[in-house]
Amino acid sequence: MMTVDFAKDALKKYFGYDNFRPMQSEIIEAIYAKTDTLVLMPTGGGKSVCYQIPAVTQEGVCLVVSPLISLMKDQVEGLRANGVPAAYLNSSLNSAEQNAVENDLFNGNIKLLYVSPEKLVSQSFLPLLKQAKINLFAIDEAHCISSWGHDFRPEYKKLRFLKEQFSDIPLVALTATADKVTRRDIIQQLGLQNPRVFIASFDRPNISLNVRPGQKRFEQILAFIQQHANQAGIIYCLSRKSTEDLASKLREKRIDAAAYHAGLDPATRSKVQEDFIKDDVQIVCATIAFGMGIDKSNVRWVVHYNLPKNMESYYQEIGRAGRDGARSDALLFYSFRDVMVMREIISNNQSENEAVQLSKLERIQQYADSLICRRKILLNYFGENLDSDCGNCDVCKNPPQHFDGTIIAQKALSAVARAKEKVGIRLLIDILRGSQRKEIIELGYDRIKTYGMGADISAYDWQHLMAQLINLGLLEIAYDQRNVLKLTSLSRAVLFESKKVQLVRMADIKQRQEAEKNKVKKKSVKERVRDELFEILRKLRRDIAQKSGIPPYLVFSDASLEQMAASRPVTEFDFSMISGVGEKKLKQYGQIFMSKIKEFIGDKASAGTTIQGATQLQTLQLYNRGFSPERIAMERGISEQTVYDHLVKMYAKDQKIDIKRFVSSSEIKRIMEVVASLEPPYKLRQIYEALNEEIPYYKIRFGLAYYYKKR
Repeated sequence: MMTVDFAKDALKKYFGYDNFRPMQSEIIEAIYAKTDTLVLMPTGGGKSVCYQIPAVTQEGVCLVVSPLISLMKDQVEGLRANGVPAAYLNSSLNSAEQNAVENDLFNGNIKLLYVSPEKLVSQSFLPLLKQAKINLFAIDEAHCISSWGHDFRPEYKKLRFLKEQFSDIPLVALTATADKVTRRDIIQQLGLQNPRVFIASFDRPNISLNVRPGQKRFEQILAFIQQHANQAGIIYCLSRKSTEDLASKLREKRIDAAAYHAGLDPATRSKVQEDFIKDDVQIVCATIAFGMGIDKSNVRWVVHYNLPKNMESYYQEIGRAGRDGARSDALLFYSFRDVMVMREIISNNQSENEAVQLSKLERIQQYADSLICRRKILLNYFGENLDSDCGNCDVCKNPPQHFDGTIIAQKALSAVARAKEKVGIRLLIDILRGSQRKEIIELGYDRIKTYGMGADISAYDWQHLMAQLINLGLLEIAYDQRNVLKLTSLSRAVLFESKKVQLVRMADIKQRQEAEKNKVKKKSVKERVRDELFEILRKLRRDIAQKSGIPPYLVFSDASLEQMAASRPVTEFDFSMISGVGEKKLKQYGQIFMSKIKEFIGDKASAGTTIQGATQLQTLQLYNRGFSPERIAMERGISEQTVYDHLVKMYAKDQKIDIKRFVSSSEIKRIMEVVASLEPPYKLRQIYEALNEEIPYYKIRFGLAYYYKKR
């Protein structure tokens, strides 16, 4: 059986990472044990690695079900760029191309095969499945299988046949967005057998969360884009027309923007997407039709021009920013008019679960209205609790005043408990306020202890207080049980373990709501975290990508470039330590990027700028031109001893330096014999004296460097 150590070697070899992210190794172990699994992991959290590593380390092929052709294409291109044999079968291939893929599949030349759900469930595909040596089924975007999910796809419902006809092959279902109801439904619909459920942290701390009032949106967007110069971003709009209008207005301001929506012809949509992926277009103004198939790691920001329809959509869409882990921004514009438009759209669709959709819309409205740490609200929605405020959202950066709301919370939670968790928000408020409505009397809620205990608080204020309790994770809404309120582990701690609850003062909420109607906050320009070298490397990456006909992020991610700019690696060993540099990329791009880094350091040093590693590189450059240590010292105005120190350090970093020019073989032999007789740590003076002071210090340094390399 495969081990995690074996998987870790493959992680470094193919993807350039030294360690797994949280839960990845446990998921891989479960797959190795042929256990069905459900994986909930945020966008950019590393879901793909969970099935890609088992695929490349086991005999056979992993079959991946993916909902979009563009998503398959991106995944396969990314795998091939890392040296992993992968392919896809979908309607974009002609018959000759499909035959070639099938031949590669039967000949064992493919480790991952991506197919659409429509292709998989077709009658013609089943014989192919039965002939291939499948080691794993992976269902990506698994929330599409559930009618409770936000992107329901009828074809996904037919995937149950995989467990019915291939019960001995493990199946992993993966999604970034699924609440409790959707999770249960995924397991049932796929027929997973005693599955292990892995729920990774939904926290994306690198994304700054911001909500602003909907007035003067275009002016705010212009300022926002100026603060994110040369950074790729997506602006999500509610309608097709608004995407085109906004893109046109941005282009009038000489901002590189394109529109994308389902009403465009396929060729236009494809070109916009390709241009964005390849950094030929900076900004895409799009409906939600755009993004699910985008595996672009260097999207630095996402703006929602209108309120999304639910928290799942919002979370998935902001997750398209910062997939590489680098600093990113999410900005949501909110107005009550957006809520009314969205309610009308949901009602007009006449969906079977209209009530659920309206309730979920109410939750995203509460998120936008709230003055609680936004990350807390977002994480609580998915059942995860954040102990302290995040410090990286607009509420945390401009916090409201709080008060001890423990008693208020206990009244509400106790009422939920005494009503046996069978009431919704509005009925609960009426119970707390002592309403005499017929339903309360008939159900006997007027006889519970907490009846009327909140009569001193208005219904309007209770609405805001209840929203806070839900957003803090003290209560949750059971959407599959007619939206009744349920207690959580946190609510029990408040009721029985004296846990304190801090709530936002109602005056603060009202004041801020009034202020937002009258003014638009100006946000100061963020300090740029990327230096000149980053921009040089970014341009180099784009040039390489254009020549190769691939997206720039497939060369290196923004996070990798940031790390290069910070550490300035000039040796193969140091470059291989950059996150995202695997064997293939080190061989393919290492020397090109290291040459550019050396050039940058040299230019800065020549201009008199102090920069780490520059002085050593200057010495190396003169050495490579054939200068002697004496002449290097004279040219640079430094001591000869310093020159030798530089050359020793460069030699230790695997630079090509012939140390036999400075220390003879017999001298190296004597130095190594002395070192072998001593206990570390080795001291230069101790070695010098043991050599009867016959070999100079600079030669001893070379000898020590040689000794360490031999070891």
